[in-house]
Amino acid sequence: MRFRSVCILHFAFCIAVAACSPRRVVLPTDSGSPFPDFADVHKQISASCRDVRTLQAELGLRGRAGGQRLSGRVIAGFGRPASMRLEAVAPFGQPGFILAAQGSTAVLLLPRESRVVRGQPAEAILGALIGVSLAPADLQAILTGCVVPNPTPKAGRLHANGWASITLDGGAEVYVRRAAMWEVKAARRDGWQIEYPAWQGRFPQAVRLLSDAQSVNVDLTATISQLEANIDLDAKAFSVDVPSDARLLTIEELRDSGPLRSQQ
Repeated sequence: MRFRSVCILHFAFCIAVAACSPRRVVLPTDSGSPFPDFADVHKQISASCRDVRTLQAELGLRGRAGGQRLSGRVIAGFGRPASMRLEAVAPFGQPGFILAAQGSTAVLLLPRESRVVRGQPAEAILGALIGVSLAPADLQAILTGCVVPNPTPKAGRLHANGWASITLDGGAEVYVRRAAMWEVKAARRDGWQIEYPAWQGRFPQAVRLLSDAQSVNVDLTATISQLEANIDLDAKAFSVDVPSDARLLTIEELRDSGPLRSQQ
């Protein structure tokens, strides 16, 4: 099946200062006690996301990066091990941008300006564009609730107020609470705090990314809808046709023209 093209709201960088954001989740700071069942609990919470080969969804983005507001909607597609497509489609006319990645390099096309960024890792382009320096596999893992691409639990602790934490191989920390079943509520990895304010069925309905120890101040929430997992995606979805007259745009120029310019 070819990657679906849906007319959605244009992804816009708004220059106003961001409004007050919801309070971040307060994670446990106590040392806790041993969590004997951490491996079984992690097996339960990662059962769905661990098996995702391909993913397609619509993302409603809102928040801020570099002190400025970001908002818009994006069609997203992912394929293991390292393929991604992000397309901001306007109600009329050409997309706001198309970012396609396969393997170690990616291409960003700005159709309206006929500008292109070539030969850069996807995480470098995303970092310049919206301050989120994450590779395709990492972004897929976060959006599906796995937090990291191949999560392996190493230890667990029980904390006050119904919290438990599970340490993953590589140093990421997953925070869960139990209602009818254990559910992922937050995580920490690579200088990010990740929050899962809502779930719908097997997958998150919303994901919030906060820069915990990053050079750029980011607070971005993605509302996830129309999610489809393990469907056939045409290989062409992860490439982009660049017009022969498109002018080269550098990472530095992309960063200078976007919401992160105040961080220079």
